[in-house]
Amino acid sequence: MALLIVNHTDRASDQWMWTPAIARERRVALQDRSTRFFGTDFSFEDLEERDVDQFDYRLLGEEDVDGARCWRIEARPKQTKTSQYSSLLIWVRKDNYVTAQIEAFVKDQLARRLRYQQIEKVQGIWTARLLEMTDLRRQGRTVLRIENLQYNLPMKEEDFTLTALRREE
Repeated sequence: MALLIVNHTDRASDQWMWTPAIARERRVALQDRSTRFFGTDFSFEDLEERDVDQFDYRLLGEEDVDGARCWRIEARPKQTKTSQYSSLLIWVRKDNYVTAQIEAFVKDQLARRLRYQQIEKVQGIWTARLLEMTDLRRQGRTVLRIENLQYNLPMKEEDFTLTALRREE
């Protein structure tokens, strides 16, 4: 399975998924972004890059997460942003500016909690190697472990096409 996400500054991202077992790609419609990603507790929207300009922010204070002092920030999507979430609470570590945790709310009810763990420097970039998503409505939990990671690889424009998505590695 492969997922291609093309982010845009002026509109919602484009998403396609490739399923090798049936040799077919499918565009993920905007209204389907809140659905679960292949049975995990992540939604398609959770996998998108968050454009900081699509939210309004408010600093709520400071708290510790896993022993690290963090800023606690509320983020609300702007009117132009389509999101399943009405608000997010984001904890950002003060020592390295890495996100430690995100709580996502639907109509002021906590829906999902994403914890960023095993934070280490990879090629000089602070990176969480373990992400734990808890879906509080379904009582589910998914752990994503990042084992093989490289930053700043040379890429070409054609690497971000449906043809490249279908390529067998």
